[in-house]
Amino acid sequence: MATTVRRAVLTLPAAPLGPENPLPALGAPAEVHHVLDERTRAGLPRDMARQTGYGQLRSLLPVRILDGYGRQRQEREFEAIVLENAHLRATVLPGLGGRVHSLVHLPSGRELLYRNPVFQPANFALNGAWFSGGIEWNIGATGHTTLSCAPLHAATVPAPDGGVMLRLWEWERLRDLPFQVDLWLPGDSAYLYAGVRIRNPHERPAPVYWWSNTAVPEDHGTRVLVPADEAWHPHSPEGGGGTSVGDERTLRRIPVPDWQDADRTYPLRSEYAADFFYELDPVGGPGARPWIAALDAAGSGLVQTSTDALRGRKLFVWGSGAGGRRWQDWLTEPGSGGYAEIQAGLARTQREHVRLEAGAELSWLEAYGPLTADPAAVHGADWAAARAEAARALEAALPRDRVEEAYAAWRGSADTAPGERLARGSGWGALEVVCGGHELPGTPFAESDLGEEQQPWLELWRSGVLPDPGPAAPPGPGLVAPHWRDMLETAPADPLTEYHLGVAQWHAGDVAQAVRSWERGLPRAAARWPLLRCLAAADMLSADPVRGARRYAEAFADLAQHGRGGAAWEAAESALGREAMTALLEAGRPAEARSVWERLRPALREQPRFRLLAALLLAAEGHMAAARRVFEDGFELPDLREGDEILAEVWSCITDRPLPPAYNFRMRPPS
Repeated sequence: MATTVRRAVLTLPAAPLGPENPLPALGAPAEVHHVLDERTRAGLPRDMARQTGYGQLRSLLPVRILDGYGRQRQEREFEAIVLENAHLRATVLPGLGGRVHSLVHLPSGRELLYRNPVFQPANFALNGAWFSGGIEWNIGATGHTTLSCAPLHAATVPAPDGGVMLRLWEWERLRDLPFQVDLWLPGDSAYLYAGVRIRNPHERPAPVYWWSNTAVPEDHGTRVLVPADEAWHPHSPEGGGGTSVGDERTLRRIPVPDWQDADRTYPLRSEYAADFFYELDPVGGPGARPWIAALDAAGSGLVQTSTDALRGRKLFVWGSGAGGRRWQDWLTEPGSGGYAEIQAGLARTQREHVRLEAGAELSWLEAYGPLTADPAAVHGADWAAARAEAARALEAALPRDRVEEAYAAWRGSADTAPGERLARGSGWGALEVVCGGHELPGTPFAESDLGEEQQPWLELWRSGVLPDPGPAAPPGPGLVAPHWRDMLETAPADPLTEYHLGVAQWHAGDVAQAVRSWERGLPRAAARWPLLRCLAAADMLSADPVRGARRYAEAFADLAQHGRGGAAWEAAESALGREAMTALLEAGRPAEARSVWERLRPALREQPRFRLLAALLLAAEGHMAAARRVFEDGFELPDLREGDEILAEVWSCITDRPLPPAYNFRMRPPS
């Protein structure tokens, strides 16, 4: 059977993604992982220590936050692309980060991935909205990519074996780097190949991050195998053995598979959510190759392997505890079964960025497919024998030499111009190519891809003036790279230009100059709230919460005066209202927080985040019983963040009763 690539439609119960948050993301992203303990960093391998301190984000700029999604699901059609040969059928979602939603082994009819039966965004990506399941491509910075729920460009390209492959590409905006993922199924192969390339077209080095995350079905018989006898485990010195994202202070080496009286290669033998970054056998050593597999009780499952550039391997588990199971249900629907993630990255851990020199590129090949090994050996007590059996089965099914040969053949096709366009991504790459004159064979960012959001910036590049659309809508998205900051500095200093210039200066770390730009724009601004909000956020981040709260109150009052109907204004009012109420309550000013609440349009007060703020406001006003009733009446917080225990914290402030199970999302042991 010849390999085919075709368009399809996937219908799923889906929650609405909602509009972007129009407020520039000035704070550091919550998802970014840091190794904070300098003594621990000093004890790491030299390259790992260097990379954990390199390229950490100060903010998400210029990317916007996606936090407008809900939890009410309706049937929705998603654009899909299907690759199929006699062995595998891969379903790809170009409109959702190029996620491989499904990978079916056709002879057995077995789904090799955890396939989420719903589309339910949750607050896991660097910029908010993310969803679970399948194979996701994470690029940018330490965390789930900002492209998790974003469209990618997609087209067919001739494959190295003469067939056809699917090319996905986009411009990653956190690092201003173009990348591509080429997916193909050789006609006689039971493995899906993914050729990945990241390019740096700039005259300066760039920090690079990449992890391919694969969700696999999880049950009590599932074991994860990998060529390693040790793993790096994030932990908090005061947090005990199990930790979660947001509670990771150090990295320590632990043995594989047994640690703290349990075999941690079985995902359900960990009680709490945990990461295990494996210290692989030396790549290039005798018989060594990077791989990771998840095999069930019968010894069957999925294996992922790659060329040597993708050196890292990781297991993520939700754990068997109540909080982890609650999260599993939250991300899909009860009864769908749980999952673990087997992952592969450019570095040992997800606390690191690697350096990509000016004009250079990184590339590698990955392979995904079925693996069957002797279950007695796979699940035996002898770890060396178990991993050796999986390695033997992998070499028999997909020899290492074949992967290297496929990589060399693909490199000859990586620059091939795409053929039929199957999907379109954003216009930001086209803007950078048009204005920067970059030559990127294989990944065309054409002027026809430019959209409404790019037009003001194209005008700035052409005329030196940033056009002002007036107060009819909230300000559009900004740009912060050095060349755009330079253009803003020489443009006429109207209030909108000062607003965007301040955001770019903030991104560059020039806080004082950013504040001066925003203050310069205030006197002539028809609508002052965008500038006031930036100044308020700067106050909060510079430890002046009293002035910040005052400016937040002033900003929201101004927005309430200028705001109009429509989704953009509602998103602005929701975002600024949440920030203002939070700042005012933290500053001990419940009367002004009540004023913001009373100015909100009634529909917004029913949003779950405002329900939580209502409970906090009532508690601050001394109405504990009324605050408790908000919880008792029930609400779901769609944008609850992984590791965030705010529901438990607020509950404990208003009552000493046990936390209701519906609000139990704890991912770590009690302190």
